[in-house]
Amino acid sequence: MRCIIIDDEPLARELLEDNIRHVARLQLVAGCRNAAEAMQIMQEQAIDLVFCDIKMPAINGLQFVRSMQQKPMIIFVTAYQEFAFDGFELDVVDYLLKPVPLERFLKACNKAIKQYDDQNNAHTRILPQNDHLFVYAEYTLIRLNHQEITHIEGLKDYVKLYRSGQAKPLLSRITIKALEEQLPPRHFFRTHKSFIVNLNYVQSIGKGRIKLNGAEIPYGESYKDVIVKMTGKAL
Repeated sequence: MRCIIIDDEPLARELLEDNIRHVARLQLVAGCRNAAEAMQIMQEQAIDLVFCDIKMPAINGLQFVRSMQQKPMIIFVTAYQEFAFDGFELDVVDYLLKPVPLERFLKACNKAIKQYDDQNNAHTRILPQNDHLFVYAEYTLIRLNHQEITHIEGLKDYVKLYRSGQAKPLLSRITIKALEEQLPPRHFFRTHKSFIVNLNYVQSIGKGRIKLNGAEIPYGESYKDVIVKMTGKAL
């Protein structure tokens, strides 16, 4: 699970970073000093969990969470008990009071992990339905027609799905191997350990490179037999 910290106090960030190291399932992406820094990161990367202070300059934690149209899981970590009701009104995972004992922190993380796993099992499987599929991205289920997917890039437990006419790819929490098994093999070919291409968008194939509409991606030496299957010819 990818997480960030938002707290304007350096010592508070350091303590949370140390606690996060005790949780194998958590991967700390960044420690942010304010909501603006956090928003920038969340626009660029998929974040599953946010540890957020409440009293911060400019935009406080409550305002920040309320401003999100699609929000990840939130755990408030604050010195102020009086905001607990407001926090739980926002459907947060937990509300921790500073200083946070490690045992209490781990309990909150376990709640978040269970919620993550439950959500993952329910929503992140890509379901093939004739000529389209539903993919869980941007905290919602999105329908994609097979024909609009140009290529797919694998990033460990995530994939980037590139679409025709769209500059920004969709980031979805699923492995490229699991996704490959769900796509029609007559159109989609694994040409690299990290890439799947839609044959309908292939323009040319050169030495180690495949040119698509508006993109160029590598193909692996061990995937040359796939090129033969795609084209009927060997390079």
